[in-house]
Amino acid sequence: MEAVYAQQGDTVDAICQRYYGYTSGITEEVLRVNPGLAEVGAVLPIGQKILLPSFQPQQTKSTVKLWD
Repeated sequence: MEAVYAQQGDTVDAICQRYYGYTSGITEEVLRVNPGLAEVGAVLPIGQKILLPSFQPQQTKSTVKLWD
């Protein structure tokens, strides 16, 4: 696990997007490993410590074209 600190205007989603490159599924995991973080509010206080768990990269889905 790695710790990061919230910057001005940060949300958990924004931190996940910046660190992992996506938010789907990982935001919930970050909230799980940081008990009480959800109660802090949507916009985190500057300097709020957040533990970021190791997480496998999200599998990308291939795009299917219906028409060429």
